[in-house]
This record gives sequence, structure tokens and C-alpha cells, in this order.
Amino acid sequence: MGNRKLVDSFNDAIDGIIYTLKTQRNMRIHFATAIGVLLLSLFFKLSKLEVLILFFTISLVIIAEMINTSIEAAIDLITDRYHELAKIAKNVAAGAVFIASLNAILVAYIIFFDKLNLVTEIVLHRVRQMPVHLTFISLLIVILIVISIKAFHGKGRPFRGGMPSGHAAIAFSLATAIAFISENTLIITLSLFLAVLVAQSRIESQIHSLFQVIAGAALGVCITLLIFQTIY
Repeated sequence: MGNRKLVDSFNDAIDGIIYTLKTQRNMRIHFATAIGVLLLSLFFKLSKLEVLILFFTISLVIIAEMINTSIEAAIDLITDRYHELAKIAKNVAAGAVFIASLNAILVAYIIFFDKLNLVTEIVLHRVRQMPVHLTFISLLIVILIVISIKAFHGKGRPFRGGMPSGHAAIAFSLATAIAFISENTLIITLSLFLAVLVAQSRIESQIHSLFQVIAGAALGVCITLLIFQTIY
């Protein structure tokens, strides 16, 4: 009987994780980001301490999101009316998730920056002297392809709604072009960060789904990479 209760508790815990994944968009983003970071870590020689810090940071973000979800569910169970204390409780829980996420970004930056910087320098050494006009050509081609795909799907306007996200495609196309023509790793990092913010804003405003934004970002990156590599 005791073993049965232990198994039930384990299943209930898994159900809680699954529920959070199904109902919380941010949780799905956290999971996707965690998977991407873990896959990226396979290509670098991380120390045991760095791996432990990485695992702890990922766990912290996911735990904070689950606690935030549980607090929101408990408050909604108690009352469906506006109350200032309920607002404070939800905002504080959301703030905890925000701090955990900022910490995760900082940890990832500290762990991967030097390693990515070395790889970036090697890759970009061959293409830093490319003509700047390739950026504008790449951008124009990305725009035309986005419009063509949206016309094929028949949904959304060229840069509002539909598949794929035009804003994400352009933002990541520009970030990729900057990565090729810039000699400053900080500028490359900031441009990528701005591209991510553009993509995130399209999701937050509910103009695009996560899949549409990812598709647009992948389209912008791949086309720009192809053009720069081919011309070079």
C-alpha cells in the first residue's frame, strides 16, 4: 500500500509538470530553451561545475514557473473577483520567475560567451570583408520569400499574422548579417538579443504563434547564411 501511494505521488507530480506545459506558454518556452541550451552544451567542453550550475539554473527557472502557476491556480480557486492582495500575490510570483529567467540568461552568457566567442571568431574570420550590399540583398530576398509564403498560405498580411512571422524573419536576417560583417562580438550579441526581443514581442502580442515565429527566424537566418556563404 505504501509503494502504491509512492507511485501515486510520483504520477501526481508528473501530472503537475504536464499540466503546466499544456496550459502555460512561458513553461513551453522555458522547456524549449532548456533543450536548446543542453544540446548546445554537448558541443563544448564544460567542466563539472559548469554543468552543475547549468542544471541548477534550468531547474530554478522551471520550479519558479511551476510555483507561479500553482499560486495563480490557488488564487483563482478562492476568488474570481479582483482583489489587490490577489494581484500582489500573482505579481510577486511572476517577479520570481522573471528574476530566475534573468539569472539563467546571465549564467548562460558567462558559461558560453568565451566559448562561443572563440567559435565565432574562427567562423567569421573568412567573411568579415564581404560587401555590405549583401545585407540589403539578403533582406530583400527574405521579405519577398515571406510575402510569397504568406500568399501561398492565404493567411495574414505581409507583416502581420500568418505563417511565417515577417518581423522575426527580418530581425534574424539582420542579426545574421551583422554577425558576418561586424568585428565586435558584443555588437553581434546585442543584435541577436534585439532579434529575440522582436520575436518575443510578436508572441506576447498574440500576432503570431511560437511556431510561426521560430519558422520566420529560421527562414531569415538560413537565407542570409546561404547568400553570404554562396557569394563568398
